[in-house]
This record gives sequence, C-alpha cells and structure tokens, in this order.
Amino acid sequence: MARSPRVIGRWIKRQMPKTLFGRSLLIIVLPVAIMQIAVTYVFFDAHWQTVTSRLSEGLAGDIAWAVESYQEDPSAAAFAKLSQRAEDSMGLSIALQPGRHLPKARHESLFAPIDQSMQKALGERLDQPFWFDTTRYPAYVDIRVAVKGGVMRILAPRDRAFATQGHIFVLWMTVATVLLTALSILFIRNQVRAIERLANAAEAFGRGGEAQKFKPHGAKEVRRAAYAFLDMRERIQRHIEQRTTLLASVSHDLRTPLTRLKLALALSEPSKRNEAMKADLAEMEHMIDEYLAFARGEGGEAVETVRLRDLLEQVSEGALRAGAQVSLDADAALTAEVRPNALKRALSNLVMNAAVHGERVEVAAHVPPQGGVEIVVDDDGPGIPEAQYEEAFKAFGRLDEARNQNTKGVGLGLAIARDVARGHGGDITLARSPLGGLRAVVRLPG
Repeated sequence: MARSPRVIGRWIKRQMPKTLFGRSLLIIVLPVAIMQIAVTYVFFDAHWQTVTSRLSEGLAGDIAWAVESYQEDPSAAAFAKLSQRAEDSMGLSIALQPGRHLPKARHESLFAPIDQSMQKALGERLDQPFWFDTTRYPAYVDIRVAVKGGVMRILAPRDRAFATQGHIFVLWMTVATVLLTALSILFIRNQVRAIERLANAAEAFGRGGEAQKFKPHGAKEVRRAAYAFLDMRERIQRHIEQRTTLLASVSHDLRTPLTRLKLALALSEPSKRNEAMKADLAEMEHMIDEYLAFARGEGGEAVETVRLRDLLEQVSEGALRAGAQVSLDADAALTAEVRPNALKRALSNLVMNAAVHGERVEVAAHVPPQGGVEIVVDDDGPGIPEAQYEEAFKAFGRLDEARNQNTKGVGLGLAIARDVARGHGGDITLARSPLGGLRAVVRLPG
C-alpha cells in the first residue's frame, strides 16, 4: 500500500535532527555533500569514463594487431620480432604459452567501470576468445587471448588501460568535504553555545535560583534576545520586590486589628457568642495566611540540597497529629536541590489534604527512569473524578461534589502546591490511587 505524501512528510520530519546544532549542521553540510557527489559523478561520467574508454580502445587495438600479426606468421622468428617491437613501441610484454587454455574464473575489480570498459574494448576488437584480470598486478593488466596452439599472454602497463588518477580526485574531494564539515561544526557549535547559555540562564531564573553572571555574546540576533531576557529579568525582580513590600504592609495592617479583636475577646466574659467570634477570627487569620502564601509564592528563598526523607518526615507529622495512618517510603540518601520551605509547604498541603479526606495516607519518593525525582502521595478517600483533575488546581476552586469540604480551606492548597512545583521546573499531576482515593505525583527535575 503506497504511502500518502503527508505520511512521508511526517516521517521525514521525525527523522530530522531536533537540536539547533544538528539542523544547522544539516543545512550547511548537506548541500556541500550533494555538490561533492554531483561533481564526482559528473567527473567520472563525463571525463574519467571517456578517458578510460579511449585508453582501453587503444590498448585493445594494439593487442588485436599483435594477434593478427602472429596469426599471419606464427613462426618463432616472426614472434620474436613481434614481441620486441611491441615491447619497444607499445610497452607491451608478450609471451606465447603453447598448449595452455584460458582461465575459467576471473577476479572482478572493486571498481566495476574498469572491467566494463576493458571488456567492451576487447570484445569489439578481438574475434578470438579472451580473458583479462585487472586485480592481480598493481602496475599491470594481465590479458590472455586464445590463439592456434595455445594462449598469447600480454602484460600491459596499467596506465595504458585506464586513467589511474581518478582515485586522487576522489581523495581530494573527500578531504575537502571533511575539512568543510569540520569548519562548519566549529562555527555552528560556537553559535549554538551562546543560545544554550541563554537557555540555561532563563531556566535557572525560572526555577527561582540565584541570579548567575550571564553576559550576552554570539550573533547579533542572539545578543538581542539575551539583552531582552536581562531586561525582562530585572523588571520581574523589581515587581517581586515591590509585591513583597506591599504584602508585608498588608500583612501588618490586617493582623493589627485582628490582634486587637482577639485581645478584646480574651478579656471579655466567656460566652457562646465570644467562642463563636474567636472561631471566626481564627478562620480569618488562617484565610489571610493562605492568601499571602499564595501571592508570595516563596520566590525569594534560596535553593538548597536537602534530604527528601527528612523533609517528608516533617511533613508527615502534621497528618499523624490529624489522626491519619501515614506510611513513608523514601531512601535516606535521596536528595534534591529545592527551596526547602516552599517545597515543605507544597507537600504539607498535599499530605494534609489526603489526611483530611482519607484515613490512610502513603507517601513515597523515588527516582523515575526518565531522571529527576518523583514524590507520590496516595490516600483512600473519595477521590476526584478524572474530568475535574485540572479544575482542582485552579485557585479558590472547591470540589464539594467529589471531596468533603475543608471548612478551614479557601481552595488554594493544590494551586499553591502546583505553583511551587512549577517554580522548581517540575509539575504536579493527579491520578486514581491504588488505595481507592486520590494520587498526587510531584515531579521535580534532576
């Protein structure tokens, strides 16, 4: 069944290099290679084969003359005179082998046009059976012709049969191709390195790491992109600083009246109304903490290398205090470069969410085949319908139909967790847990 052009096009696209270095190298080297192949083909087709054919025809004519002269006068004296004349004038070494027969087998040359040219020339000039070998002697061609009473053997210089300089041309073309390819690799690699450094700087900044010393270099367009990235990074950092200052002011302004209200209630006479007001104030304080944590994003924290098991043990303590059965499976030597407080907050949201909606919680950390680190949190709660997995990550989202509503929550737990994971260059996905509830998988880069 023939493939459609669209299918072939997609197949070719999949075979193309995926990196800029590979594609640039292909753009430069492929035309050079095509040009070299075309020039080599034209040379051999229009020049080398023509010259070889003429040389072979000339040699075949001399051999035909020698055979005809011998057949006209097969005496020993005439053959001696013929052999001497061929040696002096044509460079041919002729010997008569009485009682011999032509060989049955012949070694084929690795370069087929040589044998084809010789076969054609001898076939056109000789009526007698013949045999030749272009591979036995490096400097000669062995030709044998059946004559009356035996075989006439002729050793002809190789350069009389075909052009011997063709391989030198091919060698020069190959050397030129290798040199051009090497220069292309050096040039392209130098240009791609500038883009790789820009990508590394952008990735490090996206993960919230420390600002590295990055100096734009490379082609004009690459430097322009690098300067645009530096300007963008400065604007984002100024925005983060301004937002941090604003949040600090808002936090102070909101907590001051809450503290006064809590103090007034503590000094007032105990009553059911006072207890209800205290609960409302506690909930308001919890909501303020959630809002500020979501807006702050823990962006200013430094990246550190931490042992994941120690971090998960701290996170699991809260779920144990909430009454859940928590099991932990993580290698003590497993580490990751993260912002500890931010990741701890994200994992606490996941584990506490599992503890609130289920009785059994399993937490595990391992290294997947694709690299990096995976942290898996399973629970045996009611779970979430698959169609609402992405909806659960939206800020202030509440999935009352699938999960029991957390009266202290404001719908930011999963949103904060995913924001932290993506801030580390990873992500969080949801799935059905083997325990029957919800599985949250935190993937962090290596």
